Amino acid sequence: MIDPLLTLEDVHTHIGRYHILQGVDLAVPRGGFTVLLGRNGAGKTTTLRTIMGLWKASQGRIRFAGDEIAARPTPDIAGAGIAYVPENMSIFAGLTVRENLLLAARGGEIDGKRLQWIFSLFPALQRFFGLAAGALSGGQKQMLAIARALIEPRELILIDEPTKGLAPVIVANMIRAFREVKSAGATVLLVEQNFMAARMLGDTVAVMDDGRVVHHGAMAELAGDRALQQRLLGLHLDQHQ
Repeated sequence: MIDPLLTLEDVHTHIGRYHILQGVDLAVPRGGFTVLLGRNGAGKTTTLRTIMGLWKASQGRIRFAGDEIAARPTPDIAGAGIAYVPENMSIFAGLTVRENLLLAARGGEIDGKRLQWIFSLFPALQRFFGLAAGALSGGQKQMLAIARALIEPRELILIDEPTKGLAPVIVANMIRAFREVKSAGATVLLVEQNFMAARMLGDTVAVMDDGRVVHHGAMAELAGDRALQQRLLGLHLDQHQ
């Protein structure tokens, strides 16, 4: 792989007495979407949280844009150019949409041109710009969480299960928005359980099982190989169209 933006080498993470990541090797190429797949409990969320320094790697190396980041505190990792959208979204329910975005913007100022781009991705955020975030629907809250990660240019965006629990029409809108983000040249590491969305968005894919990456390659390869899907995931991607 030429010029990976992010690499994990033999990364182990312990949470209490539990050994969750057991030697993760992963490379995220610059540009496009890398999708992290796997059964529940495989270690996908722990991988994202370890990259962000929210849980510390007990062994191994994490390199971002050529720099070692495994020992850095989370604010320094974010400041280096990595944004994180957790599964629970982590928006401020008592603040307005505008205030949520303002808090995520560097220097407390929102670039007007970038804000209009975000509104083109998620028109509902423009309609409810002055509304408290807690009053938004589940899908709109997810849009706001992603918009917070996009409000400033970032080199890498980590997103954890953005379509989980959303209605099919909202999922379709989310996929369209992600395609626009992709066309803008963003690098995204996406944890996703919706295999239709994963296939439509992913350029590369890594499959995790029992705290390790057991497969890494082109999404087109996995999407076109039913036997490989069955062996790695226990199902076929085309069962989720």
